[in-house]
Amino acid sequence: MTSRYRVEYQLKSHRRDELIEWIKGLLAVPFVLHADAENHLRTTNEANFQSTDSLSSLPQRSFDKLEDQVAMECQKRYAEVFRDVEKLIDRTIYIDKLNEGLIVQHPESRLRKLVPSVGKFFTSLPLVEAFLIEDERRFISRRRLVSPSFNDVRIILNTAQVLALTKIYDLDNHKADRLKLITFDGDVTLYEDGQNLTPDAPVVERLMKLLKLNMFIAVVTAAGYPGKSGAENYYYRLKGLLDRIKESDELTDVQKENFFVMGGESNYLFRYNVRAGKLVFIEADEWYPPLMALWSKFKINYIMDSTYEHLLLLQKRFDLVDNTTIIKKERSVGIIPNKGYKILREELEEMVLSCSNKLNDILTKLSSDLFSIDTVSDHQERFTRRNSLVELTQDENIRVCAFNGGQDVWVDIGDKALGVELLQKFLCREELLQSCPILKSESLHVGDQFASVGANDYKARLSACTAWIASPRETVAILDDLIARMEDIVN
Repeated sequence: MTSRYRVEYQLKSHRRDELIEWIKGLLAVPFVLHADAENHLRTTNEANFQSTDSLSSLPQRSFDKLEDQVAMECQKRYAEVFRDVEKLIDRTIYIDKLNEGLIVQHPESRLRKLVPSVGKFFTSLPLVEAFLIEDERRFISRRRLVSPSFNDVRIILNTAQVLALTKIYDLDNHKADRLKLITFDGDVTLYEDGQNLTPDAPVVERLMKLLKLNMFIAVVTAAGYPGKSGAENYYYRLKGLLDRIKESDELTDVQKENFFVMGGESNYLFRYNVRAGKLVFIEADEWYPPLMALWSKFKINYIMDSTYEHLLLLQKRFDLVDNTTIIKKERSVGIIPNKGYKILREELEEMVLSCSNKLNDILTKLSSDLFSIDTVSDHQERFTRRNSLVELTQDENIRVCAFNGGQDVWVDIGDKALGVELLQKFLCREELLQSCPILKSESLHVGDQFASVGANDYKARLSACTAWIASPRETVAILDDLIARMEDIVN
């Protein structure tokens, strides 16, 4: 069973993160060479070591001392790996800055040659310091049979990002580089999958503390509820936090109104309003950028219609017609299980990959083929391919994402990279605001979906620093670290 899982996992490159896997591979070498206590005893005391000697023959005090020596050696070797990776990241940041605005680019960094999929780093990452912190918590250096894991590296990267963001924090200088905006996914990040944010959820208290520290806080979620009526739907999902904000005597009115919800990835914006005592819908013309204003409604309808038809095909292929429902909204379409049924993980992965491929085909067709808009009998527009008609322009650049929600699959117009970027710009639409501009290096997105395909938090890496968590409990842990370090600076 284990072997079969490992084989399948190796084949599923879309579920892996190449940087984390690469660092994990680097750490495997010192683990193999230095985590063996008996080998350490042999190499450090070779003159007195007999072939019949073993750890079991050592007195307890000597054994404990040996364990400490091996742990220290492993910690030293692991730290060396993280120090070298830290230098590679710093070099990558340096080359990226040199290349900004240049026609003739400098050669790519060594890290990008080794890990071609690595994205842009908005801050340095103090990996050695982060490793030492997590080593105390997770006893990585004291493990003898289990090498540093994917989760170990993921959490170390999270801690390094928190350290980097708090090191630049300057309370007295509003214009200085500092953390200003924190965005969160909903399901699995703030609350368990399919659940809601309750008043007793531990993360609520942490979010209140962040608001008190004058942070802009936003939930950037795939859940899309358009229009003024959507505020009620988001209230139901976030009731525990919204009630606390309304009842709080500790937060100022300004701090309360620093809470936002960006729904449908990047389509619907809501802000807490003190006078109304609830979330208020913000009309699109107040925050839609020219980019989104250019998006053709006809193109969007074509994408949604084509994806809907493709999901119907997949529904039939996997014999899911009786057990699932396909939902089509204004800017999203998805397949969800009926009550009491669970779609297999492999089927979810197949569908999200298939939808991603279909979207690539659709977008290629929209940008290269010739289309006209016909009006059908029910007065709805549709696209028809014609060889003799004018080509639709490519200046609209509609963004689309397909993702696996854990229990369902959705295709949305827009993505979280755009959602976070729009928040950064909306908050600074008034140039007099002291905290503006809000840079990517001053923003943090916390989410659970960062696999390369089928995960909607992945694209947020283009617009902000990120923390990859696996549960609401991890969200609480990372916020505790963040708040503790920020409060130390404040005090």
